[in-house]
Amino acid sequence: MKHIPNILTVIRLFLVPIFAFLYFSDLANAHFYALAVFILAGVTDVLDGAIARRYNLVSVVGTVLDPLADKLMLLTALICLTVDGIMPVWAMGIMLVKELFMITGGLIMYFRKEKSVIPANKFGKLATILFSLAVFLMIVRPETWYTMAVLVIAIASKLSAFTSYARHYYHNFRVNR
Repeated sequence: MKHIPNILTVIRLFLVPIFAFLYFSDLANAHFYALAVFILAGVTDVLDGAIARRYNLVSVVGTVLDPLADKLMLLTALICLTVDGIMPVWAMGIMLVKELFMITGGLIMYFRKEKSVIPANKFGKLATILFSLAVFLMIVRPETWYTMAVLVIAIASKLSAFTSYARHYYHNFRVNR
C-alpha cells in the first residue's frame, strides 16, 4: 500500500508518450483513444492524491513526480492540439513560459539545501481542472465558442496561479538565502 501513490504517478508518466502516439496515429478515432488516455491519467492523478492523503503516504518523491507528471501530460496534450491547429499558438506560448518557469523554479528550490517544494494551491488546482476541461472540449468540440471561452478562462486562472506561485517562490528564495 505504501508505494501505490508513486506507482500511479509513474503509470501517469508512461501515459504521456502513449497519448501523443495515439493522438497522431492513423487509427480510426485516434483522438478519442488519446482522450481516453488523458482521462485515465486524470483518474490516476485523483486516485494517487486521495490514497496518499487518506493513508498519510505523502512522500518527497511523490510531491516532486506528481506535479511533473501532471505538467508533462497537460503540456503534451496542448502541444498536440497546437501542432494540429486546434489550439492557438499564442495560448501555447503562454503555457510554455509559465510551465518552464514553474519547472525550473521548482527544481531550484528542491535541489537547494532546504529541499523545499511549492505545494499546489487552489488557483493551480482550478487551473488544472479548467485546462483538462479545455483539452476535452478541444478534442470533442474544437470549433465551438464555448471551447475557446473555457480555454481563455483556463489561461487566466493559470496566470493567477503563476502569480501566486511566483510570490511564494520569491519569498522562499529571499528567506532561504
